[in-house]
Amino acid sequence: MNDIRALVLTEYGGPDSLKVSPVAPPVAGAGQVLVRVHAAGVNGLDWKLREGYVRDAFPLQLPTILGIELAGVVEAVGAGVTRLRTGDRVMGPLGGLGAYADLVAVNEANLSPVPDALDFVQAAALPLASVAAWKSLHLAGEIRSGQRILIQGAAGGLGGFAVQYAHQAGAVVYATARDSHSGYVRGLGADHVIAYDKEQFENLVSDIDLVLDYTGGDVLSRSWAVLAENGTIVSTASPDIAANTPVGRRGLWFQNTPDTARLQAIADDVVHGRLQSEVSAVVRLDELAAAIERNRTHPQRGKTVVRFSD
Repeated sequence: MNDIRALVLTEYGGPDSLKVSPVAPPVAGAGQVLVRVHAAGVNGLDWKLREGYVRDAFPLQLPTILGIELAGVVEAVGAGVTRLRTGDRVMGPLGGLGAYADLVAVNEANLSPVPDALDFVQAAALPLASVAAWKSLHLAGEIRSGQRILIQGAAGGLGGFAVQYAHQAGAVVYATARDSHSGYVRGLGADHVIAYDKEQFENLVSDIDLVLDYTGGDVLSRSWAVLAENGTIVSTASPDIAANTPVGRRGLWFQNTPDTARLQAIADDVVHGRLQSEVSAVVRLDELAAAIERNRTHPQRGKTVVRFSD
């Protein structure tokens, strides 16, 4: 089989360390299917991996192919595959790296069917953010009506779903976002939106039961001051949160795992209008390295998706 295209990280660094290169096509192993990728979701983890910021938590053997979620069509099946067949439209997280390629070998257990009403771009925006938002929201326990929740980075893919889930559970939702995205976040169900480029959230909120930290860095450090006495911070952005949690506080690190049943339920909610899934930009493979850099410097609302084919 001829070489395929992939976005390859050649070394830790800036945008120039990512190259669209020919690579050998993968083969579906036992329990895997070979997926012809039609679209893949862009995530903040991409630039953090590229720059080596999380190399202690996620060490890489370079060169490597980035990308952690995809949507496409099953092209071949490996031994032991029982649920999926050639020609099935599927979506899912990889549970690792490699989605930015024309063909990807994926564990059958990670993949869910794409509803007929969703195109591949819409489907590729769902696997990571929608499931991770649900699980991180519930990591510290079930959400109570009236619970005060602060969502840091509420306009992004994770944050947008978390705002909706928390609102639907009856929580009082506080959210931080760029001023230009405030209306969007309020429309998702946030009760109070704080424009982080204009004001400091710690001067405006207090007694927060749960902080969802989708940002990390200085934002996480400042979030401890707004917690209620028995409050919790759940972070998807700071792998070292447990080691840096102040005495008497509770900080939890969240790592996502595939959940096909949850993803199918969420996709059904999107199809029927019970959840909003925002795709703010669609790019080509040759534009992907620049899109990853924009995700770092000018985060957009919702998701950016790379489309491999129509």
